[in-house]
Amino acid sequence: MEHLSLSQLLGKKVRSLRLQCGDSLRELAARAEISRRFLVEIESGRANPSLAKLGSLAIALRMDLCELCALTPASPPHRRIALAGLRGAGKSTLGKLLAKRFGMAFVELDALIQEDAGISVAEIFELEGPDGYRRRESLSLKQWLQSSPEGVLAVPGGIVHSPSTWERLLGECHTVWLKARPEEHWDRVAAQGDTRPMAGDPGAMERLRALLKERTPAYRRAEFHLDTRGRRVESCLEELERALKRVG
Repeated sequence: MEHLSLSQLLGKKVRSLRLQCGDSLRELAARAEISRRFLVEIESGRANPSLAKLGSLAIALRMDLCELCALTPASPPHRRIALAGLRGAGKSTLGKLLAKRFGMAFVELDALIQEDAGISVAEIFELEGPDGYRRRESLSLKQWLQSSPEGVLAVPGGIVHSPSTWERLLGECHTVWLKARPEEHWDRVAAQGDTRPMAGDPGAMERLRALLKERTPAYRRAEFHLDTRGRRVESCLEELERALKRVG
C-alpha cells in the first residue's frame, strides 16, 4: 500500500477540490492570491505552504481551514450509507428498500433541512438563496452524522456543488452514485407526477444533460457506482447489497 506524506495528501485534496469546483489552476490561484506555479507545487506535493497561504487557499475553496487540513479522516462507518445522483436516480426507492434490508433508518437530507429550517426547500431558496440553502445543507448533514452511527441517507443531487460538504460525506459514509441516462431521470421524475421541470420548456432536456455532465466528475468520487439504466429495482438492490456487504 502506498504511504503518502502530508504534503502529498494535501496536494491530492487541493487538486480534487479544485476540479470539483470546476476551476482551472489559474482561476484558483487568482482567488487564493498565490502564483499559479506555487499552486502547481502544492498539488504535486512538493510545496510546504505557510499557515497564511493555507488560509487563503481554504477561503478560495469556500471551506474552513480545519476542513482543508483534515487529511487523515477516520475510516467510514460500515453502517452509514449515502446515496447520491440527480433527481430520478432512484435514491428514495432504493434507499428505503436498502434500509429495510439492513434493518436501519432511511432519511432524505432535504427532509432534515426543511425540518431544521421550519420552512420548505423552495422557501429557503426564495428567502436565503442558494448560498443559504448550502449552509443549511452542510449543517443538517453535520448534525445527522453526529447523531447517526448508522442509517441510509439520500442526498440532494446538487450537494456536489458544496465541496466541503461533499468531502465530508465522502469521508464519513459509504457513498453510492446512482447512474442513469438523462432520459431515464426525466421519465422517472415525470412518472412521480412532477412535470414542472419540463412543462412548456423545450430546452429542459438539454439543460438536464448539461447538468449531469457538469456533476459527473464529482459523482465519480463516490465509493460505489451503480448503473441503474434499464434495470429493475430488485436487480439494483441486490447488486448494491452485495457490494456493501463485501466492504463490511
